[in-house]
Amino acid sequence: MVNEAIKRGVVMQGILEQLILENKAITKMGKVADYIPELSKAQADALGVTIYDVHGNLYQAGDALDKFTIQSISKPLVLLLALLDNGEDRVFSKVGKEPTGDPFNSIVRLETFNEHKPLNPMINAGAISVSALIHGNSAEERATRILNFIREIARNDSLEVNRAVYESESRTGNRNRSMAYFLKDFGNIEIDVEEALEVYFKQCSIEISTRELAYIGAVLSRNGRDIISNKQVIPERYCHIVKSYMATCGMYDGSGEFAINVGIPAKSGVGGGIMCTVFNRMGIGVFGPALDSKGNSIAGIKILEALSREFTMSIY
Repeated sequence: MVNEAIKRGVVMQGILEQLILENKAITKMGKVADYIPELSKAQADALGVTIYDVHGNLYQAGDALDKFTIQSISKPLVLLLALLDNGEDRVFSKVGKEPTGDPFNSIVRLETFNEHKPLNPMINAGAISVSALIHGNSAEERATRILNFIREIARNDSLEVNRAVYESESRTGNRNRSMAYFLKDFGNIEIDVEEALEVYFKQCSIEISTRELAYIGAVLSRNGRDIISNKQVIPERYCHIVKSYMATCGMYDGSGEFAINVGIPAKSGVGGGIMCTVFNRMGIGVFGPALDSKGNSIAGIKILEALSREFTMSIY
């Protein structure tokens, strides 16, 4: 039995290393995010992957330990904390449950949707609404609670906010600012708008690696049970909610194509990360800051497509 486990580990490690080699050239077909100036400094050909299985086995290849900011991958994690703080009824009074098919930073549905609330918490407007629900007496306290929550579920107390990225996002986040003030006008955001935005920009600027993404993905794969301590760190019901959003809305307006080609709950960020969860099997984290036209890691998606085929991961 031990020998079989070792063989499986060697096979997995070899597959990951081969996928990095095969997909490295694809990074040239993408482009790093530059609308946030600090993100434009990323190394475009960086590419890494980590898998944590539910038995605690770790496999890594490429630039798996490179640090990058979590960006929109924070959205499902902050949603978990908002649900813990407020419960479902209050959270869903502020944000909907439907995919949009629009870009992540689109503002058009806020005006045309008759409830004047964001259609889901995976788009920027919805994520800002959710960030405003986090309990705390100040923006700093709310942001610190988010950071500590992510540290806990990632099992890494050293995670920090990248100050330079936060300041860059805050200086240039005019579209997000306009969404927030629109939401405030309709009573969706109840706290001070600039406080809500500070929380949102800071959560997006938390620095992480594929190791943490894979670990959180593995916890989600066990419906909130930590893979090392076996402690239930997130209620199972809230994991179901978050994974449903990841499956339907997690890859921006590329979510439908991703469902067909990969078929697992995932959340991407414009920092180049993607966090995935495979029910009761593993969590996967990938990093490749060269993005496609929809804001997803262009080579990272190719790695996930290959892994899904190789290990029959699709939930569909």
